[in-house]
Amino acid sequence: MKSPSLHASFRFAFEGLAYAFRTQRNFRIHCFIALVVCGAGVGFGLTATQWAIVAAVIGLVFQAELVNTAIEAVTDRASPDLHPLAKVAKDCAAAGVFVSALIAVAVGGAVFLPRVIALFQNVWGNVQ
Repeated sequence: MKSPSLHASFRFAFEGLAYAFRTQRNFRIHCFIALVVCGAGVGFGLTATQWAIVAAVIGLVFQAELVNTAIEAVTDRASPDLHPLAKVAKDCAAAGVFVSALIAVAVGGAVFLPRVIALFQNVWGNVQ
């Protein structure tokens, strides 16, 4: 079925975001972490390139979480009873979220760890 208008397409997308935020604990956790990371990015003065990289991995995690939610909903509709293939679909979708989160942690470490180390070296250097 085709969306009746561009406005309706955007409305449906925002309804999907609202549904995920309202019903998915892990989506809310990812939102909180994204806010913390963005605050840290402002505090540490990330470069434009670093912001682009951080935004891309945040988007990757959100996208994976939304696809996971969609796959779970479709799987529950198609296979309300326990079925080994339904388990495979849900487990693989969850693994996609896990992999994207691991990538985000690795990127976050690469972007923020040097700044955190420098901050502690400055603090420890001033204490001595």
